[in-house]
This record gives sequence, structure tokens and C-alpha cells, in this order.
Amino acid sequence: MSETKIALTQYSHGAGCGCKIAPQVLEQILQTDNNYEEFHQLLVGNQAKDDAAVYDLGDDKLLIATTDFFMPIVDDAFDFGRVAAANAISDVYAMGGTPLMALAILGWPVEKLPASLAQQVLEGARTTCKLAGIPLAGGHSIDSPEPVFGLSVNGMVGRQQLKQNNTAKNGDVLLLTKALGTGMLSTAQKRGLLEPQHYQQLVDQLTKLNSIGKELGAITGVHAMTDVTGFGLLGHLVEMASGSGLGATVYYNKLPLLPGVKELAAKRIVPDATFRNWNSHSNLVSFGKGLNVMEAFNLLPDPQTNGGLLIAVSPASLTEVQELFTTNGLQHFLEPIGLLHETGEKLVNVV
Repeated sequence: MSETKIALTQYSHGAGCGCKIAPQVLEQILQTDNNYEEFHQLLVGNQAKDDAAVYDLGDDKLLIATTDFFMPIVDDAFDFGRVAAANAISDVYAMGGTPLMALAILGWPVEKLPASLAQQVLEGARTTCKLAGIPLAGGHSIDSPEPVFGLSVNGMVGRQQLKQNNTAKNGDVLLLTKALGTGMLSTAQKRGLLEPQHYQQLVDQLTKLNSIGKELGAITGVHAMTDVTGFGLLGHLVEMASGSGLGATVYYNKLPLLPGVKELAAKRIVPDATFRNWNSHSNLVSFGKGLNVMEAFNLLPDPQTNGGLLIAVSPASLTEVQELFTTNGLQHFLEPIGLLHETGEKLVNVV
């Protein structure tokens, strides 16, 4: 069996962050009637639907701890490792922090796939960790029915630089640092339907670090931040708006899209997780007149893997953030995609 012909996505039932358990099901899993001891140094935990846990170490130093893993979203083993590592590290950036160290989480079907492919996965992860300036210091592996890979990542952030997803303010504008559509493009790739010219664009986005997050942490006017992953833009916006006690308006025609996404949406080439995400939040959404609602249904809940940072910014700080975007090569994402405001009849209005 030639390793160069092995397509990793054919050995898993899910792909990337589309493997996430649906929001409604996850809420059931996390429910408890027990009163556990409170840890006062734990500043962010399960009580907030945030990207990582945060623990107060004292002296204005906060520890960020996160873990993220999933099944292959690309066929190439090296690229799979790069994608999974970038996705896990993103949670630290989304809190405004700086990553320090990572541990690997590997599940591998040793009877189906050669160990040399798993080695390539780890090598891809080491490459991404090197770009982030951190060591891949160890980890744990098991023999599993499907290939699974990810990282546990620790980071640091000063108390004043910490960003959460539930601290937005009325009047904040919304910015997004990456285009949408990785769920649809990866589904097309798994089905052999992705146009060749779109594959490298998909991989480039999936492996791009959200390192601008640690710089955004220093801007006081950035009130809230999260990364858009498996619950799609809609799901993570719902968490931000509802957690902040606000409503949101999305400017649909301002949403940045990866090439080929609209064509895939028209053909209904979408991940199964799109339907799960939509079912969890559809009752919270209203659409303005003249919108292509079916296209929006496919796009807004599309599960992203290592998606962009969704940022709630004070209008007074918008220019400062836009200048930072330009410095970091994000000049195509300067326009706000929405607005946070007092709640209305529906939590999210798409116009």
C-alpha cells in the first residue's frame, strides 16, 4: 500500500471541527445537579461558554489552558497535523494570550494506517508549534478506530489583556479575521468534488495562525473575542451576544467568503454538522427581505475549522484595530460584518 495514495479523510466519519457535538447535546452533557467546591482562582470555566479555561496565578498573571482535537479534515497527514495544531493554539489567541507549550493528543488505527503517517501528523504539528514559538513537549497516544489528533495548549495573559466571549458592549461593531466556508470546502474535498484551484486556498486558511489575537488583547476597546470553529459563525455569535446580554445584527453581504463557497451552497454540498448547528439556533434568527435564505442557511452555521477571530470592538477603537489588521496582512477584513445592540424579538437579525 503506497502511503502517498492514502486519503486520511476516508478513514473518518467526520472532519475537523465538524466533529463537534451539537450545542444542544453538549449542554445536556455538561449539566450537573451536584454542588462542587468553588475554585476562586478559576476565572473562566464551564460556567462560561468560552474558548479556554483561565486560572489566576497572582501578580497579574493568568494561565490559559485549552484542548482541541478532531478527525482529519484534509487527506495529507503532514497538513492534518498543521491544521489541528493551529486550531488548538487558536483558543489561546482568542483569549488575548500568548501560547507557551503544547502536548499532543493522538488516536491512531494502527491496523489500518501505517505508523509513518502518524509520524507525519506529528511533524506537521511541530512545524506549526515552531511558527507559534512554542515546543510540542510531549503527549499521549491510543489505538483508536479512526485517526484523531489535536493538542492541549497552555498560555499566559495579563489580567488587563484577557478577552472573553461574553463581555461585549452595546454598540460594539463586529469584525472577522478570516473568510467563511471551510466546512463546505472540506466536505467537497472529502467527496472528490472540490475544484483543484480551491484546495490550496483551503489549506492555507486552515493552517494560518490567529496570532493577531495576542496583539488585540492589548487594545482596551476590544471588548470581546472568540474564534469561529465548529458551531459556525451563527453559533459563536449567539454565544457572544447572549452571554453579553445583547442582540446582534449581521450584514450578510459583508461576510467574507472563500472562493467556491456560493457555488457549493447552491449545490447543497454541506457538512452534516451544518444541520445540527442550525437546529440548535434557528429559533433565534430572523432574516431581512431580499436575502437568499437557503444560501444563508448553508453558510451561517457552516462549521469552521481554525476559523477567524470574531471581535466585538468599540466604535472609538475601530480605526486602531483596522490599522492593526492592515499591519498583519488582514486588509481584506476591515469592514464590519455586524453590530451588537439591545435585544429585540430575535437574538440575531440577518440583513
